[in-house]
Amino acid sequence: MNNKQRPSQKRKGAAVAAVVCFVAAIALVGTYTFNDYRRTQQKEQLALAEDEDDTKDKKKEPAEEANNLVINNKQNTEPEEKPEEPAEEPAEQTDNSTDVQQTEGYGRAVTFNENSKLLWPVNGTIIMSYSMDKTVYFQTLDQYKYNPAVIISGAEGDQVLCGTTGIVKSIDVTAETGTTINVDLGNGYELFYGQLKEVPVKVGDYVEAKSVLGYVSQPTKYYSVEGSNVYFEMRKDGQPINPVEYLEE
Repeated sequence: MNNKQRPSQKRKGAAVAAVVCFVAAIALVGTYTFNDYRRTQQKEQLALAEDEDDTKDKKKEPAEEANNLVINNKQNTEPEEKPEEPAEEPAEQTDNSTDVQQTEGYGRAVTFNENSKLLWPVNGTIIMSYSMDKTVYFQTLDQYKYNPAVIISGAEGDQVLCGTTGIVKSIDVTAETGTTINVDLGNGYELFYGQLKEVPVKVGDYVEAKSVLGYVSQPTKYYSVEGSNVYFEMRKDGQPINPVEYLEE
């Protein structure tokens, strides 16, 4: 019995050895194949990395060139500094102005100066003179006071004429002088005609010498004793002056 078993055991041993050798051979082949695969993958990864580096370098070059172009363009477009030009000396101003100032009204100019003359506003006599250096007696008021105008007698309804060319500046009604017209003569001169009625002009009108400004009205309560009259005042730059000095004789 023992002799029969030995050959069988030998065959088993040989089979096991064959299997072990086959498995070892497969393991060697697998190991070689895996190592070869890893080497292949590493080579591919290195190749890809080199390609990416080349691509980055190519991208950088145009960008750097563009930056250089921008810098160069900025340098080229900067304006050159111009030498400072000497400041021009201001031209000498010549005073061409005269004593006559022009005032425009409806497209027309009016002038007046110290040598100009005035027409009497009404045919009458002076019942109260201009007086700004001392007071004068006002009969109606029964008191002494300064008088910035000339009070000229006139019959009710008489025409009141403009003394010279001018522009109607304002038309007002006051308790003291009634309906009063302010005529701008130019150069700061103004005339005031008070105690009027039936005024045919309006503000802004251009009036000439002898133009009818209105008619003598009844006197206000400030001049009831003096009777019907024309309040005739003249101003220069807002200050009263004596109109008699400009009236024609």
